[in-house]
Amino acid sequence: MNQAPDQAWHPEALANPVRRRVFDYVAAQTAPVRRDEVAAAASISRTLAAYHLDRLVDAGLLAVGYARPEGRGGPGAGRPAKQYRPAREEVSVSIPPRDYALLAEILADAVTASDTEALQQVLHAAAERRGRAVDGSAGLLAALADCGYEPRTTQEEDIELANCPFHRLARQEAALVCGLNVPYLRGVLAAAAADPDRVELAPGPGRCCVRIRQG
Repeated sequence: MNQAPDQAWHPEALANPVRRRVFDYVAAQTAPVRRDEVAAAASISRTLAAYHLDRLVDAGLLAVGYARPEGRGGPGAGRPAKQYRPAREEVSVSIPPRDYALLAEILADAVTASDTEALQQVLHAAAERRGRAVDGSAGLLAALADCGYEPRTTQEEDIELANCPFHRLARQEAALVCGLNVPYLRGVLAAAAADPDRVELAPGPGRCCVRIRQG
């Protein structure tokens, strides 16, 4: 996903269970949604949906735009309606502040500077071990979602990953991060009792560099 550097937000933004339900619904959609859709999905009124949506926008978790309903345009089509989508900015919470991303960048710089075949083998083995340690008891899609990949099944029954959990680092060290994503996800598939050979490197705009072929 195309994302900007981290921004701060208040942890209480998602403390309200209804607001969290609203956010989870919007985040799971592939296109912007209107407040009436959110209201129906969360079983709340349109007014309450608008309130929570706007609070999430204020917190930097959602972005807002305006568009007319599909198929309607020109004079008499009415005013464009508010639509909401997940914000492109990455957000993180840490009190007191921690900068794990900086540490990851330093380590990535060191790995890239001292790149050897032996080091690559060690890194890939470590990544796959981490993947195998993921809880796969609820199935593959649940495991991928828990890891932050936002999995979506295509019409061909492949699994595309709408989000890269390592996006900030991948922008700087794409070859390193994408190379580690493959063995890590092989480990995740193994943890979920799925065939690790389904994992393939398939970069594309607006999604993770890895795709999982149909089983």
